[in-house]
Amino acid sequence: MTDQSVQWDLPDPFILDIQVVEDDTDRLGHANNVVYVRWLEDISWAHIESLGMTWELHELTGKAMAITRTEVDYLVAANAGDHLIMGTWLTGFDGRFRSARQFQLVRPADGKTLMRAVSTHACIDLKTQRPSRAPKEFADIMNAATVAGGKGL
Repeated sequence: MTDQSVQWDLPDPFILDIQVVEDDTDRLGHANNVVYVRWLEDISWAHIESLGMTWELHELTGKAMAITRTEVDYLVAANAGDHLIMGTWLTGFDGRFRSARQFQLVRPADGKTLMRAVSTHACIDLKTQRPSRAPKEFADIMNAATVAGGKGL
């Protein structure tokens, strides 16, 4: 469910609620950049699993989508005690190997976007760790979930 007061970059994001805790902060007193990357991973897994790309399907097919690049723009600091919501969208799939995902992190209390990010992924074989064509099961899920208008491949 999305907060209607949030100005999302794209429609109908998959949402992750985040509560910033003291352990998330660094010496500067705000959420550390490493924590933001952990949140990106958390929401990515939650999103694909909600679409049916479960870990069991990864094991069954012997394939996975591995991150090849992540670009993060840190816009406003998050602090301990902040309630945040992160939205994500699948924004590209080439039908074979590569996919793209977009992220937006918002603090609902003031409506500010704190971070935007884009990641790209390549399908790999779990045994060899080498690039591999995405299985039909992945392709069907990603094709159905990809939204137009985002930063794709």
